[in-house]
Amino acid sequence: MTATIGVDIGGTKIALGVVTGDGTIVARTRRETEPTRPDEIVEAVVDGIRELRPAAEVSAVGVAAAGYIDAGRSTVMFAPNLAWRDNPIKAQVEAHVDVPVVIENDANAAAWGEFQFGAGREHDDMLLLTVGTGLGGGIVINRRLVRGAHGVAAELGHVRAVPDGHRCGCGNRGCWEQYASGSALVREAREQAESGSALASGLLERAGGKAKRITGPLVTAAAREGDQMAVELLAGLGRQLGTAVASFVALLDPGVVVIGGGVSDAGDLLLGPAREAYEHELTGRGFRPAAAIVRAELGNDAGLVGAADLALAD
Repeated sequence: MTATIGVDIGGTKIALGVVTGDGTIVARTRRETEPTRPDEIVEAVVDGIRELRPAAEVSAVGVAAAGYIDAGRSTVMFAPNLAWRDNPIKAQVEAHVDVPVVIENDANAAAWGEFQFGAGREHDDMLLLTVGTGLGGGIVINRRLVRGAHGVAAELGHVRAVPDGHRCGCGNRGCWEQYASGSALVREAREQAESGSALASGLLERAGGKAKRITGPLVTAAAREGDQMAVELLAGLGRQLGTAVASFVALLDPGVVVIGGGVSDAGDLLLGPAREAYEHELTGRGFRPAAAIVRAELGNDAGLVGAADLALAD
């Protein structure tokens, strides 16, 4: 059996899998990571690849990493959550394995995975938004992944939405990531809890009386059980997301908009308000076809599977 290995490097863990041509993961492993030690991350990737090699005849390796990847898919120019600055990851990994290695941005890889094998597989043009700690983006147009002249296209979370708004981790103010992400959800929830709002008492109780312990999954769990504040927080996030989608659709005109990332686990508590805001804000609404907003299908495997398939096609 010929296959490729997909690698998804996160801030605290590395997921690796052997992936066949139809997107099936036939073997898995993982490694813990220390984001401040780039050499150890490469060592962990190589160790995981070696573990998986006996599972199949591996023809290539695809690596998904959060950061700016150069046009040649060889170097991580900048990674916000990993200590990588102009790191030649392709060469570093290829020095220890005897197959070609391809590096890709994690959101791009996830978009490709969903396009090939998930929620976008029936379309030629697709927009993916990953709503997690941040807001990631991936674009497929005419069945091709959009990477831009320098490899750093689709940074949709860093399109500015509010001039002089919240400070973003990228250094600018008012990026969509500050209003349509898991971090935005947690910030709002903690602010409500710290304000002494009676509506936030349920969230605060779940967090053991400490606002700083409120997390995105905690808010989602509370909303599923009917907590009014949690439902309103997710609805507010959904409206922000839908407004962002309307702007992106006006620019790109995709056939479908796929929402992934950890916050998408909230399902229609998030996507219902997002669809309503999108339909209200879309330019030319009522006189044009409107792309559906759907939930991603591959979950946490999207980046791994997408990276593996990109390595196969490179």
